[in-house]
Amino acid sequence: MLSEAAAQKTGMSKHEVAAIGDAMFALIGQALMEGEGVKLTAFGSLQVRPRAERLGRNPRTGTAHRISPRHTVIFTPSMQLRDQLDLAVTRAASKPARRRDWEVEAAVQPR
Repeated sequence: MLSEAAAQKTGMSKHEVAAIGDAMFALIGQALMEGEGVKLTAFGSLQVRPRAERLGRNPRTGTAHRISPRHTVIFTPSMQLRDQLDLAVTRAASKPARRRDWEVEAAVQPR
């Protein structure tokens, strides 16, 4: 859980960290509901954007239906987060893949 990891890293109690996190998310939600953008330094930004009415299709039956216009929250990662993610993915790709126990068993058994 995120609050447990933050509590261990900061030395604060889980209750204190959870209270701070809840307050932050409430403030972020309030700002978004007021139509404001939220910038989280070195992480990214959240913006409210309108979505136009469009025609959707039920994948099971194929019948078309109208999807009403609405507002949605869009997350845009910061350049710093993108760079760190690219570095982590590159490092993970250069390491040999670890097989899980069930994958090893499946690979060893004859077909």
